[in-house]
Amino acid sequence: MEQIYWHPSSQNQPEARFSILIPTWNNRELLEVCIRSIRKNSHFKHQVILHINEGSDGTLQWAKEQGLDYTYSKSNVGVCLAMNAMRTLVYTDYICYLNDDMYVLPNWDLELWKEVEALPDNYFFLSATTVEGKPSPHPGIVAPFDYGSDAATFKEEKLLNEYQSLPAFDWDGATWPPNLVHKDLWDLVGGYSIEYSPGMYSDPDFSMKLLKVGVTYFKGIRSSMAYHFGSKSTTRIKKNNGRRQFTFKWGITAKAAMLYLLQRGQPFSGRVRLKEKAHSTGYKKEKRISRLKRILWSFSGTGEVNEF
Repeated sequence: MEQIYWHPSSQNQPEARFSILIPTWNNRELLEVCIRSIRKNSHFKHQVILHINEGSDGTLQWAKEQGLDYTYSKSNVGVCLAMNAMRTLVYTDYICYLNDDMYVLPNWDLELWKEVEALPDNYFFLSATTVEGKPSPHPGIVAPFDYGSDAATFKEEKLLNEYQSLPAFDWDGATWPPNLVHKDLWDLVGGYSIEYSPGMYSDPDFSMKLLKVGVTYFKGIRSSMAYHFGSKSTTRIKKNNGRRQFTFKWGITAKAAMLYLLQRGQPFSGRVRLKEKAHSTGYKKEKRISRLKRILWSFSGTGEVNEF
């Protein structure tokens, strides 16, 4: 496993509201678009932290020139290790996870902050709403609305003129980035689980860990929006078998957990009523199916990859 190096900048901003964690892997053009959108479209000042995997495309030098906090590995260590490394440089109370191929839209952070201020405690997990160019099976994602697939084809002005009129709604089951959580909860559940490295299914796993410690408020915010160009890094990596790992860990498939427990993507209905949902007929059926899958997978291996 590759060593990680820490590089805090000397530009601490005491007024920073969120610490924005962005793992990146030789994706400098879209990363620059992402950082520009944070600086242009945020209501508040924020700490931005990168984890630079490899950085052979000039990302490393660019981060230094920008005065950003960053961690670094000479090869790709995946999302989970990157997220946990970046956590050590956080100096605000709120951790925001953002992909390097996202463009945040005006006041995205203000809308999340309004929700935070309206809540009685820090037991919450919030997501912004993403707009994507290709059709998506997930109802919480606004798609297909194509504003470009890379920096060269990005229709920024068109997006800025139209995003507020796109068909979106507040939704259940916050999971995906952009997301926001209090640092105390992050630490309580131990951040992102590195057994999922390089990262497939680590997002629903993080939500399940939050459920485990008593978080019941999982909300996607309609008025906080970001455009997602589409994952580029996942086509370049050897993926872990996260589907099997999740099922063995939680006793239920990720699809069933998101559908029956968090009801991800459905119109927002309030706090998760976990006992009620866990006793539903559909959930009990999926538990039986998941048990059979675990038995079958036990004869073919768990799909977990741990190479040293």
